[in-house]
Amino acid sequence: QVQLVESGGGLVQAGGSLRLSCAASGRTFSYGMGWFRQAPGKEREFVAAVTWSSTTLYADSMKGRFTISRDNAKNTVYLQMNSLKPEDTAVYYCAAGARWGSTPSEYDYWGQGTQVTVSS
Repeated sequence: QVQLVESGGGLVQAGGSLRLSCAASGRTFSYGMGWFRQAPGKEREFVAAVTWSSTTLYADSMKGRFTISRDNAKNTVYLQMNSLKPEDTAVYYCAAGARWGSTPSEYDYWGQGTQVTVSS
């Protein structure tokens, strides 16, 4: 069983930055890790993903602003978010799974989410 705990969310002004962390416990060796987000009234949206060997994948709208990384020794995945916009406001979820990709069904485990609010 894998447990994921996100942290680092909060309130930030437009143009600001936040770094989200996702601490994993349990067997995550070779697992892909991803970040998704969900705004009120909208479907869960892919943000970024990273493989065990740190190959990355980004949603087009996040490229250049968001950076995903992982520290396998610490079992932690990070999402550095820069140049934040009000439309980035959402609950951000960490996910892990034996596969990886841009759709939620490719992941087996999910965290509880952390709220990110960007004010204009």
